[in-house]
Amino acid sequence: MPLLQMRDVPDHIYRLLEEQAERERRSLSQQAIAVLAHGLKVGLDAKARRQKIIHALRESAPAQSGRLSDPVRLIRKDRQR
Repeated sequence: MPLLQMRDVPDHIYRLLEEQAERERRSLSQQAIAVLAHGLKVGLDAKARRQKIIHALRESAPAQSGRLSDPVRLIRKDRQR
């Protein structure tokens, strides 16, 4: 992920960002990203991001033969060894 570093941020803006971060229970970096995204009218929909990642993982996973094995059966089989 790219890194963004800011210098010479005016004190009043820094304090406001810090206060907002505390209210929203975010780190200063997370709050800065949220404010930037809001200002740029870009969504930070975490659920959609997660679904996209899950979809990509499923697409890249090797094809399985239908269902997953029953864990109870696997444990019993392992205990018999």
